[in-house]
Amino acid sequence: MQEEIKTVALHDIHTSLGAKIIPFAGFHMPVRYTSDIEEHKTVREKVGVFDVSHMGEFLVTGPKALELIQWVTSNDASKLAIGQAQYSCFPNETGGIVDDLLVYKMSEEEYMLVVNASNIQKDWDWINTHNTVGATLQNISDELSLFAVQGPLALDTLQSLTPVDLRSIPFYHFAVGELAGIPDVILSATGYTGAGGFEIYVKNEHASRIWNAIFEAGKDHGIQPIGLGARDTLRLEMGFCLYGNDITDETSPLEAGLGWITKFSKPFINSENLKAQKEQGVAKKLVGFILNEKGIPRTHYNILNTEGEPIGEVTSGTQSPSMGIGIGLGYVPTEYSKPGTIIIIEVRNKRLEATVYKLPLLQI
Repeated sequence: MQEEIKTVALHDIHTSLGAKIIPFAGFHMPVRYTSDIEEHKTVREKVGVFDVSHMGEFLVTGPKALELIQWVTSNDASKLAIGQAQYSCFPNETGGIVDDLLVYKMSEEEYMLVVNASNIQKDWDWINTHNTVGATLQNISDELSLFAVQGPLALDTLQSLTPVDLRSIPFYHFAVGELAGIPDVILSATGYTGAGGFEIYVKNEHASRIWNAIFEAGKDHGIQPIGLGARDTLRLEMGFCLYGNDITDETSPLEAGLGWITKFSKPFINSENLKAQKEQGVAKKLVGFILNEKGIPRTHYNILNTEGEPIGEVTSGTQSPSMGIGIGLGYVPTEYSKPGTIIIIEVRNKRLEATVYKLPLLQI
């Protein structure tokens, strides 16, 4: 039986704005409103708003909340202060990644986990299976809308709508306050674009009011709605991983360059094996590259060494709207992972030279 595709709370608004709607991660989602390049540049230069309400949110509460989170996530959540968020992942038992996520510390015994839309059920089952300590779990994914207000003018746009001093919220911290007259809105200094800004969590019944207020406040700043197409090119310029492409059930966080969120100061699922992998060194690494010739790398295109031998494949690739050249990510043997290494990307029937770069790839 075919699974029903869900809609976000503001589906009708996106349709009325002329968005191209596609099925994505089990939802009807806006992929673009005008053009990917125009929307990408709006976020880099001004301010844009993504409706990413398809993302999943779980509450973990009670005296055992932290104990469960420490066991199922790779990062050290004991370091979080109230009002702080943390990037992390769920390691699996075979060395790969169940999903990447954000952990928000709401209060001493309350955390919110934000997971990828395509993995909501998978992650919910995973964390429940491993909840042997009796933490209280609640899936609130269907109750919340999430807007990513991103770009250099995002703060100016939002500040007129809230008494919260947004400048006082450091990166990866958040406040809960009033926005556009709506109480208890989560204002989080996070985002997956590298352009700065905030992510706004609000109950579905207030979503349209918040959306409209943001656009009214941003009209003098050139604010535009932004689709998933530009979201992908923005995150790729920064070298941010996309689950299902760059990280999967088969890729280790150490191979993916996520050693910085893999803390061996505490035990977690498969930590002993990952610790051994760190000590021995990984055989392959996720690298970013920029083409030295005209062409667009795409997912699954072959990566070769300069002798023409296959050494890997592209996991994410695109034409960078900011730089006007082909960029991508892919796994290669560790000996080819050093910045400055020349590799070859098979783009259709051509073999195009590329250079491995330290992330982020955005070189402007």
